[in-house]
Amino acid sequence: MMKRVLAAGVFDLLHAGHLHYLEQAKSLGDHLTVVVAHDDTVRQRKHEPVTSQELRRRMVGGMKPVDVAVVGNPPAISIYDILPEIKPDIIALGFDQEHAEESIRRSLDERGLTHIEVCRVEGLTEDLDGTRKIIARIIERGNGE
Repeated sequence: MMKRVLAAGVFDLLHAGHLHYLEQAKSLGDHLTVVVAHDDTVRQRKHEPVTSQELRRRMVGGMKPVDVAVVGNPPAISIYDILPEIKPDIIALGFDQEHAEESIRRSLDERGLTHIEVCRVEGLTEDLDGTRKIIARIIERGNGE
């Protein structure tokens, strides 16, 4: 039976850490669907997105481990509302995502989605494994260091 994996994130300024996360997520099953955060969600939770949700979806969708990339719901709608459409067997969390596995597990259980496994994948041990780190390095180099 085919195992469906769901991964989610902002994916603003794609980098090696994103690729590693998606490779790890894909290794958990047969089909990987990636939910790219809606622009309004990025604004609410992190920062003004550098690239639009549609461009981020296209970029993520073009990555080798990804079978399907979709834009997530706006912040007023729960991430859980997209699950019946995607039908994942596994939700793969990135090593640095702030989501608590227990909280997600409880929310899934409350919705009767007890069959979905929640799994945190390993991080990349490279120096520049995050968008903020990359931006900081660019600024640092731009200041002549």
